[in-house]
Amino acid sequence: MIKKFIVILITIISCQVYAQQGTASPYSFYGIGSLKFRGTVESRGMGSIGSYIDSLHINLRNPASYASKNLKASPYDGESRPVKFSVAGSFSSVGLNSDTDSENASTSTFDYIAVSIPLGRFGAGFGLLPFTSVGYKLQDTNPMQNDRVDFRYEGEGGLNKAFLSLGYLVNDNFSIGVDANYNFGNTQNSAIQFLYDTNGNIIQFATRENNRSDLSGLNFNFGASYKGKLNDKLELSATATYSPESSLTSKNDRSLSTVIVTVLGDEFVQNTIDVDLSGSGLEETDLKLPNRFSLGFGVGETSKWFAGAEYVSQNTSVFDNPIFSTTNSSYENASSFAVGGFYIPNHRSLSSYFKRVVYRAGARFENTGLVVNNESINEFGISFGLGLPVGPSTNTFSEINLGFEFGQRGTKNRDLIQENFFNLNVSLSLSDRWFKKRKYN
Repeated sequence: MIKKFIVILITIISCQVYAQQGTASPYSFYGIGSLKFRGTVESRGMGSIGSYIDSLHINLRNPASYASKNLKASPYDGESRPVKFSVAGSFSSVGLNSDTDSENASTSTFDYIAVSIPLGRFGAGFGLLPFTSVGYKLQDTNPMQNDRVDFRYEGEGGLNKAFLSLGYLVNDNFSIGVDANYNFGNTQNSAIQFLYDTNGNIIQFATRENNRSDLSGLNFNFGASYKGKLNDKLELSATATYSPESSLTSKNDRSLSTVIVTVLGDEFVQNTIDVDLSGSGLEETDLKLPNRFSLGFGVGETSKWFAGAEYVSQNTSVFDNPIFSTTNSSYENASSFAVGGFYIPNHRSLSSYFKRVVYRAGARFENTGLVVNNESINEFGISFGLGLPVGPSTNTFSEINLGFEFGQRGTKNRDLIQENFFNLNVSLSLSDRWFKKRKYN
């Protein structure tokens, strides 16, 4: 067990050392950034569904999963649920395309660390994962003046989520649970306007507006899970989650800087003054986190295959950010639909390693809820995944999980940006049994 903790720590340190900005999406300019997917690499490989729950994998989308029933088909012979660890990171490559130009960007980031501990009919979990991410560099050009740059916008930061979860096994088929999530972090945005003389030469001095918001708040997520036999082989799964509306407290700062702009566009700050936001009531504001509801179904054969679907609805039309709002954006209610599953040729095979590999696939379609220039920003993705068993199968069940996703976000209509992205996700999932029954005295 100590060796496994060492591996986890090395993995976390590696993720942090090589982590870059968590997103390169221009749509992270809006609100509090782009929402990060809350789920494991296993889930992402199946189209991001959260409707599959067992006692060997952590499910970050439904807290009822922490109290799932023992699997007699597992390496633990039904004696006790294993303690589970999972840590993950990802790499994303995105092509940004408009009607007139295209760019490429890439990011790498830490995704999550999570622990699940069985406690009799209860199960507990805790961990840390990103909630939103901000990372963009945008320029507003004037096509009537040889595409000269009039404005430049930059942003960075995001929110993290520390969670503590508790699940309870009501009976052999039904479990419930709750997540308590503490959200914290900051977003930083700046905008600079470039001025030109009558000959079209850039004026040396310009003004930059800097905004920073430090956000924090608590929200809850309630979940339920049902799993029952349809016949000797087939098993039905049903899941549901609900997150009530909550709020974030935003402590805001704004400053104005005089900058010297070179002919190459480089900026050098000369002086900065702070803006008093107390008079306008913007020094401290509240942001609503909309309620969220999900419903999932699936059918499969234990340790063999599973196929499922999940629908998510979110009341994002109530969202507003008074400290950093734009005239060309608004929010509508968001929704998503995903399908996916997995297949294992023979999880007990001794002759072929690849027969014990978990093969995953899925697809998803999402209306993000963001509306820019009267265009709804939608997202589509097709994913594939592999679960590669590691360690001796007689007393442990651990995996290196790989997930691959190809997708598209946004549109080129109304001078917007269309993103074509590829995501590579890697996780290390470790399971071990801490609490064993004594068979001999």
